[in-house]
Amino acid sequence: MALHHHHIKELKNNKLKRTLSLFEVTCSGTGIILGAGIYALIGVASGYSGNSLWLAFVFAAVMAVFTGLSYAELSSFYKSDSSEYEYTKNAFNKIIAFLPGMFVILSGILTVATVSIGFSNYLNALIGAPIFLSAICLIILLSLVNIRGIKLSAEIMIIATFLEIIGIITIIIIGVKDWGKINLLSFDFGMHGILQATALIFFAYLGFESIVKLEEETKNPQKTIPKALILSILISSVLYILTSISAISIMGYEKLSVSNAPLAEAASLSFGKIAFIIIAVIALFSTLSTVLGSMVTTSRITYGLAREKVLPEKMAGISQKTKTPILAIIITSLFALIFLFFRKMDVIANLTNISTFITFAFVNLSLIILRFRVDPDKFKFKVKFLSMGRFSVIALLGLLTSLLMLVYSVINLL
Repeated sequence: MALHHHHIKELKNNKLKRTLSLFEVTCSGTGIILGAGIYALIGVASGYSGNSLWLAFVFAAVMAVFTGLSYAELSSFYKSDSSEYEYTKNAFNKIIAFLPGMFVILSGILTVATVSIGFSNYLNALIGAPIFLSAICLIILLSLVNIRGIKLSAEIMIIATFLEIIGIITIIIIGVKDWGKINLLSFDFGMHGILQATALIFFAYLGFESIVKLEEETKNPQKTIPKALILSILISSVLYILTSISAISIMGYEKLSVSNAPLAEAASLSFGKIAFIIIAVIALFSTLSTVLGSMVTTSRITYGLAREKVLPEKMAGISQKTKTPILAIIITSLFALIFLFFRKMDVIANLTNISTFITFAFVNLSLIILRFRVDPDKFKFKVKFLSMGRFSVIALLGLLTSLLMLVYSVINLL
């Protein structure tokens, strides 16, 4: 998961230039999805699923496509920077729309807390730094970077995206020689275990829904955005599935599930200390970038809802010097620090997913309702397959899978 948006827009209302092709949007989308989720959570997820972990990535990808297509449809009718709040407000009313609006912000804050612990786990494995203290320092440091301005944040995130993709490909290549050593269809904990892992590992796909926000900068967005969304999810899935096969083949789920730095440890078992250091450093960049990206997007969403008067207007205040929404940044960072006190990364990740699946359920349900309310010709993009008249079967599948994953995320917490 890397929730950043490479073309992060400063807080201004000018029109953006349509310059992005399918290739560029797909690259950008893949960069948005790929990220710290795999580095941080692959170990814990393997504890739920056993050696059949790769199947959890397959299921999560299919579910991401269902909901992603609902986002693509809604964004083709509503302006590209409008949000889950906007969709739900039009399908229901302002009071109900307040819920997904808040859950989007909550999942962003929880992402910051989750991935900060992931960062600290790798730092601890590398130099023995205390986990809790490192996570606090990281959040404080990155809120200062966020306050400093969008350009610096965007540059850090672009560098990190290249590094994390190199890290993932390295793990895949390192593990190829071990493929076939372990039965990947062992179903150690049955289908129930795989669905538990799917609910957790979905975290690694988060960000796919923000690909639709590139709409204003994309050539022929009605066709390009949906294609890019599906391609981005497919590319990310292939990389995730191959990474999980390699990591499991090298270590087996028993060792992988108890590792603090799972991918770095997998690398070290094949190529020794130097491989451990390289992958651990890449994991640090990857997790740092995701924390920063989540801070940027969450503070901007908070700012946006304050401008809509959904949140106190003070939160829409912008620093004259840095042109960033300082109060929104400080408040989201403070809440992330509070959630760190849960200490356990998988607990905070499951809480993140709970708030995300509630949001996704609202988005899919909103599309089902709006398809009957809005003139069908007004949707510039519409999923033609699996549509029964005005009824969207894809949105129904998105709604049902979101609710199923919500149940499993709650099971994971219990």
